[in-house]
Amino acid sequence: MIIDPGARDEIRMSEPSVLFPSRGARVVATEDPEIFRDLNLDQVFNTILSGFEEYELRLYMRNLLRGVDEVAYRHEVFRDLERPAIRCAVQDFCLAMRAMRDALRMEERLSYKQQKEWWFLDAVATYCGAVREMARRSTGLPVVSRGLRALLDYLVRYAASERFQALEREVRALREGLDDIRYAIHIKGNRVSVMRYAGEPDYSAEITELFARFHQGTVEDHRVRLGDSPDMDSVEARVVELVARLYPDVFRALEAFRADRRDYLDPVLATFDREIQFYVAYLSWVERLRAHGLPFCYPEVSETCKEIEVREGFDLALALKLEHGTVVRNDFFLRGLERILVVTGPNNGGKTTFARMVGQLHYLAGLGLPVPATYARLILPDRVFTHFEREEDLATLRGKLDDELVRIRDILQHAGERSVIVMNESFSSTALRDALYLGTKILRRVIDIGAIGVYVTFVDQLAALAPQTVSMVGVVDPSDPARRTYRFERRPADGRAYALAVAEKYGLTYERLRKRIAS
Repeated sequence: MIIDPGARDEIRMSEPSVLFPSRGARVVATEDPEIFRDLNLDQVFNTILSGFEEYELRLYMRNLLRGVDEVAYRHEVFRDLERPAIRCAVQDFCLAMRAMRDALRMEERLSYKQQKEWWFLDAVATYCGAVREMARRSTGLPVVSRGLRALLDYLVRYAASERFQALEREVRALREGLDDIRYAIHIKGNRVSVMRYAGEPDYSAEITELFARFHQGTVEDHRVRLGDSPDMDSVEARVVELVARLYPDVFRALEAFRADRRDYLDPVLATFDREIQFYVAYLSWVERLRAHGLPFCYPEVSETCKEIEVREGFDLALALKLEHGTVVRNDFFLRGLERILVVTGPNNGGKTTFARMVGQLHYLAGLGLPVPATYARLILPDRVFTHFEREEDLATLRGKLDDELVRIRDILQHAGERSVIVMNESFSSTALRDALYLGTKILRRVIDIGAIGVYVTFVDQLAALAPQTVSMVGVVDPSDPARRTYRFERRPADGRAYALAVAEKYGLTYERLRKRIAS
């Protein structure tokens, strides 16, 4: 289906941004396109973004980049983050920013005035510490990417600005003022008195010494251990109120700070903290899968060249599910006039997985991400389309074939020469003659458009339709034709795909016959 969903919005890019090389605004999709389901990209992004929900990164996954330079811009940042020193510094900054947000959430949750003010101060202090530490570490980092270099230059200038240093001075003065507060509590019966500390003696040492003489061996500890909960009870809150009366200047300053400094967070750094998670989330899974022997590479992309090549590509959704190196990998390429991979082979032989892999590779490359392969040269798609089998929708009052034709018409109306079209088992419910006729018409239309295509079919004749079509055939084990290898070879179709489809339909495959005879 078309990658442009109905719901769209606008994102405005700050200067600098680690995701986009240019300033301005762009219209973006705010809902998952239908191709996510067909290509299992919904599963991919659900897995990769788990634990990163607060950053709302899925927005960036829904929108392809516009040009080769934008892809190169993201590749540069990825390569920087693969350097341990840079990755560590960035992650420490982001962890501090998350701690800041935790403090702000605590401030919102709590009820007592002075406690809310203290948590706000803690949030700002954490922020100041994060900025100051990142500015200190940035001078020694071997950063080469345009995105990170511009961001770190901005951060260093911001840390040196009077605006930020004034914020630091306020935080430091308030914390010192709070640290200097000393008070005494006098408890008599149910009456609690709070007063300034006036040098009264500390009797704790004398009491400890007095009771030490009665100590005989190990005894059961009956002390009550207080928890670390930030919540205060009413008595504690009343004590804090009384302390605030004793030190009005400090607490008035704390109150004013919370009221006047709500806009302390720099918007560029806030955007960076969100955008950099796009890289961190994906790279963490890349490294995890690489550790299991699965390769990833930075693809070469072009807006004009249609000569495509992939070595040892694999389905990322399947790899994320299995997380080990036994995922089957496949090669494919297109040269010269070739534009469409026509995929045939036995049922349950991996044809749909192969087609999804081709679609995934192009979509991930269009996001500027490393792709699952040892080498990849791909077209930079302006759009990715899919046509997979759907259940009949009674609301449309159309039959299955009519619905397929309507959906294909929509795709062909919107596709262009930089589009990628993945069609899986189209017209499988029709007779061979009808499937051949319709498939021929559609493939010739894709050829006329100049788009890159993948066409999974049981009609072997389509594999040799034109110079633009390339036959990819599913391989079975020569010693046991019933065993699928899930590998695909570039060779002429062997004429068995339709026969196997018919045999499967009527229960006449080798496996089905063997089971029936055995029973």
